[in-house]
Amino acid sequence: MSLLSRMSASAAEHEVAGLVGALLSDPVRPGRGNLFGPEPIQRAASTAVSAGPDVRRVLGGPSGLGTSAARALIPSASEAPAPPAAEAPVPPASARAMWSGMRVVEPRMPVAPTEQVTAGLPVLGGPTGLGTSAARLGGGGPSPGPPPADRPAPPALYCPPAGRDDPALGEVVNERLVVWAEEVGIYPGRLDMVRSANFGRLMMLAHPETDDPDRLLAAAKCGLSEWAVDDHIVDCEVEEPRHELMGQRLAICHSVIDQAQLPLRYAPQLEQVVRKDPVAMALRSALDNLLDYATTTQVRRLRHELAIMFVAYNQEGVWHTAKQTPPVWEYLMHRHENSFIPCMVLVDAIAGYEVPMAEFSDPRVRRAFNLAGTATVLMNDLYSMGKEDPTDFSLPMLIAAEEKCSLQEAVERSVEIHDELMHTYEAEASALALIGSPELRRFLAGTWAWVGGNREWHATSARYASAG
Repeated sequence: MSLLSRMSASAAEHEVAGLVGALLSDPVRPGRGNLFGPEPIQRAASTAVSAGPDVRRVLGGPSGLGTSAARALIPSASEAPAPPAAEAPVPPASARAMWSGMRVVEPRMPVAPTEQVTAGLPVLGGPTGLGTSAARLGGGGPSPGPPPADRPAPPALYCPPAGRDDPALGEVVNERLVVWAEEVGIYPGRLDMVRSANFGRLMMLAHPETDDPDRLLAAAKCGLSEWAVDDHIVDCEVEEPRHELMGQRLAICHSVIDQAQLPLRYAPQLEQVVRKDPVAMALRSALDNLLDYATTTQVRRLRHELAIMFVAYNQEGVWHTAKQTPPVWEYLMHRHENSFIPCMVLVDAIAGYEVPMAEFSDPRVRRAFNLAGTATVLMNDLYSMGKEDPTDFSLPMLIAAEEKCSLQEAVERSVEIHDELMHTYEAEASALALIGSPELRRFLAGTWAWVGGNREWHATSARYASAG
């Protein structure tokens, strides 16, 4: 199910639905509000890294002809020292008491130094991948045992708080988004559901660096048009299911994302088809509007992310038509490609600046950014369990089936995976910020803020409110 379609779904009645209610009501946000320090995100945006000339260089080093030898001298991630780690605050007992029968997953928060920088390239080394966080982040001690029977512990769900909450601003954006949805023709007869989902509030929470409703609306249009692809074509919550036509329709939509250039004789035929497809028209309208606030490079970034998401939608189509249940590894790969990344990639565009392409494209930046994107969508899986049937695909459901464990244990394992991704992003982004431009530092902090705003929206949106 997509973001909007679960609005109309019945509350789940399976054994873990009550746990979802605890997640929804849990006020604890154990992550730091600002990734790089106590100051608000607005101040962090204008703060440059204080570092020497050997460190203050673009991540990839010098570029252009004749610079390969110079680049070869830059130490690789495996050669570089890792920043020290520090302990994160543990959720209070009042929050822990809401979860019954689960062992403690104490968060560890790696903190990179922000005032003093040593020479070299301080990106994280050591083992990588799921299951290696303890080795990388200094968690070598024994894992905590089960809590006393009268003090049950919840999963950590490690995430920062929202950077700001301006309900009036969110309402303005939301109402204008509903008007636009009606104009382009998506969600006919379901505009009340669009309004109730309150995507305007999501964008207000996720982009705390701007209070410009036009910029926030531009982000909201892009997000809603992307989710409309899922609701109209993939999950078929708005239209009659035609999974055998999914690839064809996605190709038509992609022809407006990356405008197809047909010979003059045939171009009008494609245009006629596009104009009859409200989803394609919504995508075109959203991208055209985005050009008023983003550079062509930033829009190109979004086009690239949407193409990746369409690949994942086709993968999901195979699961539907072939009646396949994906293994956990494949589902995690799918969530890497089908996540909130297309929304998150606009962090700098909506805030009114641009990360240099050389830095944004650096594999280490790309890795960290994608870790945050996957974490956000796995968190969505957890929240969504209260509005779906137990047979729907989600990480906890697939873990329970594959590992033959209870749903409660599968939820705990899913939270561990989510938290590992969040801790790894926090550590690697902190290290990357030491050697990148002020724009990269701002983008990494903005990504952290986006994740926190997204979590807050999940906790307050009518999209999930009837869970449990």
